[in-house]
Amino acid sequence: MPRLDSKAILQGRRSRYSMTLVLGTTISVVCTVGMLGYLWLLAMEGGAAAGIDGATGFVVSLVAAIVPVTILVPLILMLDRLEPEPGWVLFFAFVWGAGVAVLASLILNTWGIAYLTVPLFGREAGDFLGTALVAPVVEESAKGMVLLILLWRRRQEIDTFTDGVIYAGMVATGFAFTENVLYFLGAFFEGTLVATFAIRGLIAPFGHPIYTAMIGLGVAYAAMRTGGARFLAPIGGWVLAVLLHGLWNGAALLGWTGLGVAYLLLFVVLMFLLMIARRDRHGQVAAIARYLPPYISTGLLSQTDITMLSSMTGRRRAREWAARNAGPRGRAAMKDYQSAATELALLHRKMDAGVARRDWKVNRDSFLALMHVARDTFLGRLPGPVTPGWAESPTDSGFMRRADFAHVIAQAQAQQHHVPRHGRTR
Repeated sequence: MPRLDSKAILQGRRSRYSMTLVLGTTISVVCTVGMLGYLWLLAMEGGAAAGIDGATGFVVSLVAAIVPVTILVPLILMLDRLEPEPGWVLFFAFVWGAGVAVLASLILNTWGIAYLTVPLFGREAGDFLGTALVAPVVEESAKGMVLLILLWRRRQEIDTFTDGVIYAGMVATGFAFTENVLYFLGAFFEGTLVATFAIRGLIAPFGHPIYTAMIGLGVAYAAMRTGGARFLAPIGGWVLAVLLHGLWNGAALLGWTGLGVAYLLLFVVLMFLLMIARRDRHGQVAAIARYLPPYISTGLLSQTDITMLSSMTGRRRAREWAARNAGPRGRAAMKDYQSAATELALLHRKMDAGVARRDWKVNRDSFLALMHVARDTFLGRLPGPVTPGWAESPTDSGFMRRADFAHVIAQAQAQQHHVPRHGRTR
């Protein structure tokens, strides 16, 4: 069966490779490594001054900072399992936060406090304003920049408000990771590491993701809508992010009462974000039920298959069935089939909203071609295909009826032909 670049098709691109992504990821990784190197030097300097092993302090702080990441990232990715985002784009967002955003914030925050707030308002008031005003403005701007880059270069990836929240959560988690190493390092030398870890790593690890999620909502609105309001939405999201961030920072300086009020507000916002994710999930299921039935005539699916695509349990069972037919390749092929079918439904929803790309027919045919190739892969070389667990008989599933999709596959391959490995893509 002809090979297709499944990742490129699912991303709505001629090639999965993008110079913007490659260059951005490279710069972000370099900045992340540079920041960790800087923190290593701080650890060695602080350890020498305090008569403590600085290397141990750095390692302990690094491990402590990794713990919230291992909790947050899986929770963030669980928000949108029907249409998961590309791994490399998520990684780009994370390392941007851990490297570029932290480095820019460190420089600008230091400059703002030293040359603006302290000279204008004195040491005590200047430090307070630097923490409650300058830091939120600088940090949310630095984190939000990558979301604007994704809106510019990867707009087709943002299909729901949840997608915006996921990318925002990844960049914010990366930012919090490097920032936590710095805070934990200071706490290690002061003997307060356990308390600091409990607050930043266990009690309130959602802070940065919640702030930046406001920008993610604004960017998602801009990606999914037409009209003048889409230009203002990211700005409105940034303002909300700065306000929430400033409220938390200011409350943290006012004592436990202020911190409790701020924590309650962030909890309410978190519940709001979870409601949005739930609503988006229902919207995706509705799109599958509405837009896929016309494709039953292709033989690629049936109403029973559409029902399978509409639930996470059904999808999991389908992947298990495909694995029994064709092993790991079968499971991967079923995952491609499910993703392509979901993207096909969301493409039609974008068309109805007036935001689909002009070459939407090319994307549609590429999704259909991938579904066909994936189906033939997960059916395997069985003498008689096993009836899917969600179908009463072989004729109830489009998987059992092989339509001729040679011309559609050829069109999909032609779109990816002669594209340089790192060539210019949309």
